[in-house]
Amino acid sequence: MTRVAYLGPAGTFTEEALWAFNIAGAEPVPVGSPAEALSSMRSGEADFAVVAVENSVDGSVTSTSDALIEAPGVQIYAEHELEIAFAIMTRPGESLDAATRFASHPVAYRQVKGWLAVNAPRATYVPAASNAAGAQMVAEGAADAAAAPRRAAGLFGLEVHAEGVADVAAARTRFVLAGPVGAPPAPTGNDRTSVVFQLPNKPGTLVATLHEFASRGVDLCRIESRPTRETHNTYNFFVDLVGHIEDEPLADALRAVHRRASTLVFLGSWPRHSGEPYSVDHARFAAAAEWVARAQKGL
Repeated sequence: MTRVAYLGPAGTFTEEALWAFNIAGAEPVPVGSPAEALSSMRSGEADFAVVAVENSVDGSVTSTSDALIEAPGVQIYAEHELEIAFAIMTRPGESLDAATRFASHPVAYRQVKGWLAVNAPRATYVPAASNAAGAQMVAEGAADAAAAPRRAAGLFGLEVHAEGVADVAAARTRFVLAGPVGAPPAPTGNDRTSVVFQLPNKPGTLVATLHEFASRGVDLCRIESRPTRETHNTYNFFVDLVGHIEDEPLADALRAVHRRASTLVFLGSWPRHSGEPYSVDHARFAAAAEWVARAQKGL
C-alpha cells in the first residue's frame, strides 16, 4: 500500500484529486489541513501528500505555500486541476429556505456566497476545516446546510438541493502530489519548475534576480511573496517557471539566482496538467534522492 495524506474527511475535492493521480495501491489518509498532510509525509506516516496550491478565484493557498518550506524533505512530482462547483445540501426533508447556519471551507464560501444570498438568505456562515467537514457538520446537527462535492452528500446521508453552484463559472483549483526528495519526472516539453528563494534586503535585488530569468527567455507563470516569519521585512519568493530543471536555460538561470539569493530551495519539476492519466511509481523515488542533492550542489 502507498499511504497518501489529504485534507479530509472523505468527500473533499482533495480526495477527488488524490484518485486522479492514479497512484498504484493508494491508501487514503485523511487529515485536518494541508500542513498536516505535508507533515505526515515528512514524518513517514504517509508516503505522499496531496494538497491544494492555487485557486483561479482566490489565488494561492497560502497555508500550503508556508507548509511546503516549513521543513526540508518535500518535492512535488505531479499536478492536477479540478473544475470547482458545489452541491448545496441539507439533512433529508429540511428546507434550504429555513437554513440559518451554513458550513463550508472559507474558500468555498467566497465562491458561493452570491448564490446563498438569493437562495438561503437567512443562513449565516459557519467555517469548516474542509467542505466535506461542513457536510459532516450538517449530518451531526452543527449546521443546517453545506456546500461540498456531491459525493459528500452520499457519504453523510444528506439531500442535495442544487448542483453546479459557483458564483464564478469554470473556477479551477490546482492540486499537487508531494513526496520525499528524489529524481524529478522526466521532461515532457510541457513542464513546470517551482523554487523558493530569499534575497538580501538591498535596492534592486528582486529586479536583478528576475532579469536572470528574462535574459535567458525563461517564462514565469507565478510569483508570490510570503513573510519568512523569522526576521521582520524578510520574504520568501515562490516562483513557478515554465520548463524543466534539465532544460539548460532554466538550469543556468537558477545557477545565477543561487549566486544572488540568501537561500534557494528547489520544490520540483513535473509535467503541467494536461488531462492525461497519471502513473506514479513510488519505488522509483525511494532510490533517487541523490539526484536532487547533486543538482542542488551544482546550482
